[in-house]
Amino acid sequence: MDDVDLVRKAQQGDILAFEQLVYRHDKKVLSIAARYVTSADDAKDIYQEVFLRVYRGLKKFRFKSEFSTWVHRITVNVCLTHRSRRRRTMQTLFLDDRNEEDSEGHGEIRDPAGGPDHQAVNADISSSIEKALERLSPKQKLVFTLRHFEGYKLNEIAVMMNCVEGTVKRYLFTATRRMRDQLKDAI
Repeated sequence: MDDVDLVRKAQQGDILAFEQLVYRHDKKVLSIAARYVTSADDAKDIYQEVFLRVYRGLKKFRFKSEFSTWVHRITVNVCLTHRSRRRRTMQTLFLDDRNEEDSEGHGEIRDPAGGPDHQAVNADISSSIEKALERLSPKQKLVFTLRHFEGYKLNEIAVMMNCVEGTVKRYLFTATRRMRDQLKDAI
């Protein structure tokens, strides 16, 4: 069964059809979320929020786009909302818990063949990349992540973000330039 058939069944209340849709798209949603945030718990929160919104909005889905595009657009919106909500919370509490997250080893580059020195260099590079990503604006980070880590085309990102391709190009150009500037001494 394709997505269209499953969506129609899910719209009629078939919970198994909805579960199949989740199963088909959950890895991509979690992958986008995990690349957007540094905490596995935050990625799981985003994942849950995305599929909660998909479930709530499923009856209103009118097939004007592919179901996968709709799900990815919701994912993008939840990522952006999560980031702004978290930033407001951190400003209110005057706390920076990034050190705790970094100590958990999220995003480390591991080379099983390398020795401790090689792993230390990779960890430093990974840490530098994560810090540089965190300095980007939410939309720049999202475009950079979707393009370079997830492999989406610019026109696909534009659809997900509900903007024109030129805007996506501008975000990507700025993000790439800022990443290069921030990483020139680290790599």
